[in-house]
Amino acid sequence: MSVLPPVRRDRVIADLPQCFSREATLHTKEKFNNKVRTACQEKRTGTVGFKISKVIVVGDLAVGKTCVINRFCKNAFDKNYKATIGVDFEMERFEVLGVPFSLQLWDTAGQERFKCIASTYYRGAQAVIIVFDVNEMASLSHAKQWLEDAMKENDPANVQLFLVGTKKDLSTPAQYSQIEKEAIKLSQEIRAEYWALSALTGENVKEFFFRVASLAFEANVLAELEKSGSRQIGDIVRISSTSNNLYASSKKKQSNCCQ
Repeated sequence: MSVLPPVRRDRVIADLPQCFSREATLHTKEKFNNKVRTACQEKRTGTVGFKISKVIVVGDLAVGKTCVINRFCKNAFDKNYKATIGVDFEMERFEVLGVPFSLQLWDTAGQERFKCIASTYYRGAQAVIIVFDVNEMASLSHAKQWLEDAMKENDPANVQLFLVGTKKDLSTPAQYSQIEKEAIKLSQEIRAEYWALSALTGENVKEFFFRVASLAFEANVLAELEKSGSRQIGDIVRISSTSNNLYASSKKKQSNCCQ
């Protein structure tokens, strides 16, 4: 039996990371659910410590999806742009409230000709990150279509949504202020949490992914507590059982429609 390497110390989460904008978040609380904290202290998280939350990252071509993921996972920024072909993924391990937990970040292609390949990997997502370029209004206007495509393979009631604006370093304060208003308006409409960040400078990147990991972890613990019976917990988030098999979609044969 293989033993996983220890979690990096810079991936330890002891408190719930704060949201980027209180205007555009469904989770305004500032602390982890007390029942989640108690369960972690008492080692009652069930299989959460062995779980991987699947996160899919979607958005137009060249909005910076891969750069954002690489900045967080590898602390690197590659100025030589290379379009993602089909899908790619990174695995990032955390320790949340003393419990090991992982995010599998699926980086999907933004090119139209790869859409049908990428869409086969959408199923089983617990979080969807819709990325747009804060300097390109058209990429924001396409966010709804990306969300619609992702939700064809998932139950909207069981998926956490994040609307993320990239390349903030290239925007002037006036330009950013204008698109932020539109982004917050859209995030409220689609019930997503809004963030703005920069892969080049690293601004808000770590904070964002810590937030995603923390909310996914909390949802998983609550789901495990529900499974353990009403004698331990009630009134909790329900997570679709389809999220249990995170690798099922990767074993599917690729469609010929994109060839």
